[in-house]
Amino acid sequence: MKNYIRCITSDGSIVASAIDSTNIVARAEQIHKTSAVVTAALGRTLTAASLMGAALKGEEDTLTIRINGGGPAGTILAVTDSCGNVRGYAQNPVVEIPLNSKGKLDVAGAVGVDGTLSVARDIGGREPYVGQCPLVSGEIAEDITGYYATSEQIPTICALGVLVNPDLTVQVAGGLLVQLLPFADSAAVDLLERNAKALPSVTQMLSSGMTPEDMCRKVLDGMKVEVLDQWDTHYQCNCSLERVKRALSTLRKDELLSLADESGKAEISCHFCDQVYTLTRPELEKLAEEAK
Repeated sequence: MKNYIRCITSDGSIVASAIDSTNIVARAEQIHKTSAVVTAALGRTLTAASLMGAALKGEEDTLTIRINGGGPAGTILAVTDSCGNVRGYAQNPVVEIPLNSKGKLDVAGAVGVDGTLSVARDIGGREPYVGQCPLVSGEIAEDITGYYATSEQIPTICALGVLVNPDLTVQVAGGLLVQLLPFADSAAVDLLERNAKALPSVTQMLSSGMTPEDMCRKVLDGMKVEVLDQWDTHYQCNCSLERVKRALSTLRKDELLSLADESGKAEISCHFCDQVYTLTRPELEKLAEEAK
């Protein structure tokens, strides 16, 4: 069973994508040791990025979601490729705040609502296209819907969910992204709206054993649905020692040499996967010479 699927109605009026991102969000929690509310916020963002990235065309294309809401979690970042493989982090991985008025994790309280959501598409060779909009609620899904409405003028339904266990592990996580195509008729729109209002939450659907395909068919109930494609997506970081060296080569010589500690080594940690790369002073000196 693949964890990502994309479907379209037979009349070509609506496209829907769904993902079971449980393994992705669980991996992020393991790497970043996030508190429950940050796991939910980062997990929703990673899930949204994976759904959106899968629509990219080129193999080298990437999409980056950056959320700056002014909340205690700080900046939340997620980067995905065209297969929906995603990585990300929250600036402040541990935030402890009370539950919201509904007794649920207060994602909006952690993210904040006074800020922006930006989406950058890097499609190779050109300047990345960046769209930005004010945050709608800080709950992520509504903010993604707002982004599509204001920046891309695409009527969109976005549903995201992360259910965190008492021991801070991830029970289920996933998302659903539904978009109207330009020639959707009013009957299809009305049916979709009725289905969306009756739709259970993403975590309820996944907890009940529904698959991503089941989720798509649920929101498109009453319409003929065709599966376009499906595959597995993962939490995947593309860091390497060579990438670290390329990044460091942009520093001045004195900045490079100052990175070494008393033992003559520099340890560089990847934001996305916490992999630590160690460079010796001779290696730093070589980079400094090459950077001249």
